[in-house]
Amino acid sequence: MADPTPPSAPGAAAAPAPATSTGAAASTAATYKAPTPNPAFRMMGIPVLPRKLPSRNWMIFIAFTTSISAAIIYDKREKKRATARWSRAVSRLAKEPISNPNQMPRKLTIFLESPPGDGLRVAQDHFTEYVKPILAASGLDWEFVQGRKEGDVRAAVAERIRRTRQPETGTQTQDELVQEIRKKNGTPEYHGMRGDIVIGRHTWKEYVRGLHEGWLGPLTPPQLPEPEVQKEPEVSKVEGTQAPEGGEEKKEETKPEEKPERKPERPPQPPPYNTTNDYPTAALPMLIPSEFSPSVPIGFPHILGFSNTFIRIRRFFNRRSLANDVGREVAAVCLATAREYREDMDMTRSEQQTALEHEERDWVKSVWKEKKPEEGEEKESSTPIVPAEKIWASPIVLDPRIAMRMRRFEIRPEEEARAKKIVVPEEELEGWIKGSLRSLYRWAVSKPEPNPSWPDE
Repeated sequence: MADPTPPSAPGAAAAPAPATSTGAAASTAATYKAPTPNPAFRMMGIPVLPRKLPSRNWMIFIAFTTSISAAIIYDKREKKRATARWSRAVSRLAKEPISNPNQMPRKLTIFLESPPGDGLRVAQDHFTEYVKPILAASGLDWEFVQGRKEGDVRAAVAERIRRTRQPETGTQTQDELVQEIRKKNGTPEYHGMRGDIVIGRHTWKEYVRGLHEGWLGPLTPPQLPEPEVQKEPEVSKVEGTQAPEGGEEKKEETKPEEKPERKPERPPQPPPYNTTNDYPTAALPMLIPSEFSPSVPIGFPHILGFSNTFIRIRRFFNRRSLANDVGREVAAVCLATAREYREDMDMTRSEQQTALEHEERDWVKSVWKEKKPEEGEEKESSTPIVPAEKIWASPIVLDPRIAMRMRRFEIRPEEEARAKKIVVPEEELEGWIKGSLRSLYRWAVSKPEPNPSWPDE
């Protein structure tokens, strides 16, 4: 006989189980208490930090900005470290005693010129950022020879040399007047090694050209061709007396146009006294020194153009290597260690010709084009326009008599090894944020100084 009550299904007995688990979950949810934020963070306005990572886009943005910021900060710190290391290497020169309190210090000459396609301020900033800190730490004195356009440095160098060859001239410069006053007062001059610092390939080309022009060129300026005088057609007296009345009225009405007043222009650049083709036939002066003042060309990487953006970015993130190279050359100038200029392995080109040659690839295209005078300049100028010498676009031509007298600054290996061992403290390299935090921590930890006015003291 069949059982009236059928057996229960296996899942029927387990049906009440979800009810018990749901109740347990509800009881735990009722007893759960959210974690309270840190009261210190809450008072500073910092919310509760999230417990999950940001989204993919935020992660990309954070990683990109962090890596760029880290690269900039690291390069800036290492650039400061390189400059501070070479500054400490030459700082002992500033502490050397002098024999006479009135003795003049060693004086260097800095040659600066506007880079191709840009202004002079860029070259001045390069000097201030990389060269000036090391010179200031050495305690040496320096003067500037600056040029704003092509040919200014060449003219200045050649004029200086011509004045040494012919000191008795009608007009005296400000430096010559100062030297004359020092001689009257009995101030001793510095008789040691001086030095020239030439910044950039374009300035170096003009410096070498000026040396050859000053020592191999004549002392008198070349004769320029006389301008052509155009004679105006003469008007006969009879025609002038028999002029109609209407013509007189027209003459009275037409008045000459008043030209606006022009600002005083810079004095014109003196033309070169000789050319590179005159070197072999030129005679050396009788009082030419056996060795010239040593010089050194300093690198000045400068590139323009939108297409060179990636090159400029790469150089911006690697300024520490430029600071190290410039610091080494400037330290050699301060330590006054020089040698002769050498030649290449194949003995075809000299070191003066190949110095900083890689910088010419970065120059603008207008340097290599011939400049044509404008139509307005030809009409307004009464004197004939002499085409300017293209020094930047021309190769460096050397005369062996001048090249053998040139010297180059170079640091000694033992001095370079000593500079590499110098450890720069972190306090000189850290920025404003880290320095402020460090000073705040020291102020909080340090014990206050006793004050006699306190009652406990």
